[in-house]
Amino acid sequence: MNDVITLEALKALDAIDKQGSFAAAAASLYKVPSALSYTIKKLEQDIGVALFDRSKQRATLTPAGKLALQHGRELLLASQRMLDSIQQLDSGWESELRIARDTVIPSAPLFQLLQKFNQLEQHVNITLGVEALGGGWDALHSRRADIVIGANGELPKGLFNMHKIGSLMFVFCVAPEHPLALVETPISAEQLAQYPAIVVTDTSQQLPVRDSGLFISKQVIRVNTMHAKIVAQQQGLGTGFLPKHLIKSYLDDGSLIEKNCHLPRPAQDIYIAWHKQQTGKAFDWFVQQLCKLDWKIECPLKQ
Repeated sequence: MNDVITLEALKALDAIDKQGSFAAAAASLYKVPSALSYTIKKLEQDIGVALFDRSKQRATLTPAGKLALQHGRELLLASQRMLDSIQQLDSGWESELRIARDTVIPSAPLFQLLQKFNQLEQHVNITLGVEALGGGWDALHSRRADIVIGANGELPKGLFNMHKIGSLMFVFCVAPEHPLALVETPISAEQLAQYPAIVVTDTSQQLPVRDSGLFISKQVIRVNTMHAKIVAQQQGLGTGFLPKHLIKSYLDDGSLIEKNCHLPRPAQDIYIAWHKQQTGKAFDWFVQQLCKLDWKIECPLKQ
């Protein structure tokens, strides 16, 4: 057994899990699939354990593979942090900054801020991620994000700095052709239980997953972004609460209909959050600028 596990092998394992296939992972790493397959087979030989179950049409991680991936990601983050610290020591500018936004946060203000940052002409790689539900806090906790925009829910105590950027207002919506669109009285829990619900999946990897289901439904259809949830509800696949700032135009054009519901969802405060002990010129610049932006998330409720 070879005791040396290379970062290249861990990057390959990470890419396969994120991209969903050997071919897509190879493309993301600018490698040919055969080279990536060799890297994984060598890793399996070195540690003496199968990381993928190849008995089916699509290779899937074994329990050992999942454990290797979990610890491997910690090593990859630690190695990147080491490089960041070394490079930052000389110039004060990090080599990379990781910013994640919750799926309810519009991307346009962040992209506009990136254009402003690029005018500084500093060679800082910016990685943008998207999280959902408890995934924002999880991204900070696991160090896969330095700054999170739109963190919400139960607030960690003492670990991070936070700046409130607004309150999300939710409305219950259905497509015009959905049977509940014809209901004139407030929709009851019994009526909701007769139809599928569309929910966004929590992106937490280490912290406990948050349950996004607010009511009992006939079927749960899970999607990975709020945009996908909006599209699914527009097509009449199911029901659910949606953030009003993202669907105002759809309410105006009638492609979604707001309905009264006996299970109201209260407004939810959301925050920009970041690590307390972190330093760096790019980090400081973004924290300051992000807290000044108008994220355009608050809409007046229907009168």
